[in-house]
Amino acid sequence: MKPSFRRSQEKIEAGAGVTPLAAGLRRRHRPGERLVEWFIAFNGLLAVAILVGIFAFLLKEGLPFFADVNPWKFITGTKWYPVSDPPTFGLMPSLVSTLWVTLIAAAVAVPIGIACAAYLSEVAPQWLREIAKPVIELLAGIPSVVIGFIGLMVLAPFIKDFLNLNTGLVGVTAGIMLAVMSLPLIISISEDAMAAVPDEYRKASYALGSTRWQTIRHVIIPSALSGISAAVMLGIGRAIGETMTVLMVAGGALSVPGSPLEPMRPMTATIAAEINNSVQGGLQYHALFAIGMVLFILTFMINLIADLVLERQRRKFSR
Repeated sequence: MKPSFRRSQEKIEAGAGVTPLAAGLRRRHRPGERLVEWFIAFNGLLAVAILVGIFAFLLKEGLPFFADVNPWKFITGTKWYPVSDPPTFGLMPSLVSTLWVTLIAAAVAVPIGIACAAYLSEVAPQWLREIAKPVIELLAGIPSVVIGFIGLMVLAPFIKDFLNLNTGLVGVTAGIMLAVMSLPLIISISEDAMAAVPDEYRKASYALGSTRWQTIRHVIIPSALSGISAAVMLGIGRAIGETMTVLMVAGGALSVPGSPLEPMRPMTATIAAEINNSVQGGLQYHALFAIGMVLFILTFMINLIADLVLERQRRKFSR
């Protein structure tokens, strides 16, 4: 190594190559940057601590239930009579109801939400985008009881007449209203993810002769897949955890539903309907927290599957 080059390296390592202005800026920014790093780390740890605390509370209140009821009988049981003598706690009616309404909500909201986000991001004129985006985000703030009331007064009678049912308070009504509640989240976050795709990707695609549709399908959506997946997971998470709407329009039946055209009562509706009537510390009280544990595990499994699918897509497009 030449002596002059070695001296330059030593100056750089010692900070001698930094101009006085840059050194001053570095000195002024360093305490603020350190404070921001601590703030971000504190919030991350706080979020983890809150999640651990919630799960620990569910375990504390839910696990005593399994000292009296076999877990397998609880999961596979088809009858829920908590105040009979002897009481019967079967989760299957609520579990199947939750799966039905979530499946309907996802089937309606995901394709419509992603298509709407692609239109706003890639096709719609700027003036329409500036009007539509705030309106969509405003819809996310509508209280769930208002959505449930609209479903009760408008959609349920329509479903009853259109499908010739005895009642419109069935699973498909609840699923559609949950889709309406999930759409603003899916559209807004997916549109942000698509808008963040660099313009170089679009220009390269058009330079190769691709049409707008081909660019959206093969370039924009794969590039924004991480944000779109997060949007879908948030939307499905809201559908699973929503309480008031399903309590109002799902029908409240305690039998195992064979189709989405039957009245049903999802897990969240069961908790909301019975928590005020249960004796604190009693078997029914602990059973409701056991349902909360199942909901927590179900949500965790959905997020885990989504992460696995996302990682597989990343490997596919990184080749």
